[in-house]
Amino acid sequence: MKIEVLDTTLRDGAQAEGVTLSIDDKAECIRLFDDLKIDYIEAGTPFANPKDKKLLCDDDVKTVNSHLVAFGSTRHKNNLTDEDSALNMLSLSKTQFVSVVGKSSVTQAEKVLQVSAQDNLKMIYDSIRFLCDRNKTVFFDAEHFFDGYKENPDYALDTLRTAKNAGAKLLVLCDTNGATLPEEISAIVKTVVKTFKRAKIGIHCHDDLGLAVANTIAAVDAGATHIQGTFLGFGERCGNCNLVTAILDLQLKKGYDILPEDSIKKFTDTARRIAEITNVRLPKNTPYVGKAAFMHKGGMHGDGVIKYSPAFEHIDPSVVGNERSFPISEVAGRAIFLKKAQDVLPGVPLDKEQSDALLKKLKEMEMQGYQFEGADASFNLFVKKAINLLPEFFRAEEYTVSICAKGDKNVSNATVSVTVGGEKRQESAEGNDGPVDALDIALRKVLSKFYPEIDNVTLTDYKVRVLNSEEATKATVRVLITSSDGFRNWTTVGVSTNVIDASWHALLDGTEYYLSDKRK
Repeated sequence: MKIEVLDTTLRDGAQAEGVTLSIDDKAECIRLFDDLKIDYIEAGTPFANPKDKKLLCDDDVKTVNSHLVAFGSTRHKNNLTDEDSALNMLSLSKTQFVSVVGKSSVTQAEKVLQVSAQDNLKMIYDSIRFLCDRNKTVFFDAEHFFDGYKENPDYALDTLRTAKNAGAKLLVLCDTNGATLPEEISAIVKTVVKTFKRAKIGIHCHDDLGLAVANTIAAVDAGATHIQGTFLGFGERCGNCNLVTAILDLQLKKGYDILPEDSIKKFTDTARRIAEITNVRLPKNTPYVGKAAFMHKGGMHGDGVIKYSPAFEHIDPSVVGNERSFPISEVAGRAIFLKKAQDVLPGVPLDKEQSDALLKKLKEMEMQGYQFEGADASFNLFVKKAINLLPEFFRAEEYTVSICAKGDKNVSNATVSVTVGGEKRQESAEGNDGPVDALDIALRKVLSKFYPEIDNVTLTDYKVRVLNSEEATKATVRVLITSSDGFRNWTTVGVSTNVIDASWHALLDGTEYYLSDKRK
């Protein structure tokens, strides 16, 4: 059975705390969703937002596979449709498809809109008819439908009947406050599908109980043929149905026809792109597309997945464009370690003596507080150095750091000495952003004379973790530094009882890894 999808990331998702999208942001998201062949993209509310008005009424946004949808509500209770500014603007949008939200609950109509139940029905009919008469294809979003049905099922169904009679082509049942359980969704949707045999029924779930995906699946199993949500699940309050999870569950696990295989393969990349554009963190444990979705840390699990991947992976990660990973940690076994080491040294076999020595050294370092999980660049260097396959690009001799107060500002100075090819060099630098900044500048300054490409590297992230806080000021700290040359990122780790010294070792690893990787 074919299931349609409407993505409302650009409308409902934009209501999430901390999410602000420019017109360019929305245009890029539209391009990505269009590339996935999402059926409908709800791009905004033209009357409520000048950016949405420009996007939907003024600009002529082109799509190849998807249809843009403009969003609005039923007319104001005191307005005729011809006089209602919001409806008129919706009618002037350059989209063929429009969504109109209306109350499906007597209580909501009376308490929120402050109109009678009958007046609410008239507002629904008038608004949809007005837009249909102007050649729009109208989707009716039955707001608070499940709450309304539970309090007065006849009235809730009357709102759908009114919308259908006015010309709506899709009736969307909205679990607006996200408080409905899957068994309730299933029973109510079955009744609606049975009542409106020739109507297309959709589902729009919020995640206040953490059940938006489960409720969406229940609705489809009950006969809904159209689903709505946001691509990564973010939205107002607790968010919306996560379309990534819902689409993949429905298609890969239940066999519904939703998107082509080539679209499914783009899901991981698209999810990470959308997260970047919207400035929303994509949790590592996000099903299907998270970085940890196919990560195997434990020794037994890692060994098992290498021998027989279905033991610990419910699908092949490549189906959704993701990949299997094996973080190196103190719970990692020989199988994971050898797999990671072999990734560092493809084509260079490790004998048992070498692998035993490497694993022993790894465990010793992690007893000291080193943690290579999340610091693959440092692990890369560790393996190469251990079997003497890393050339010496430079040797760090010494460093000094000083901090002085100048007025109301603290200024850091660092001096770094290195030896390159028998030649010892020293440079100093001042850092306005602390001692680590000063060390970074001084190190790149002294090395750039030998390796000019080092000037392309910048630090993009810096994290410090105290490992044994009970030791107070004597505590060991672990520093993770992420560096970038503008094309790729890599992360290195340093451990010490001195945060500056830990940072220094992470900086050295980051620099050494870059030079090594450039020459492989």
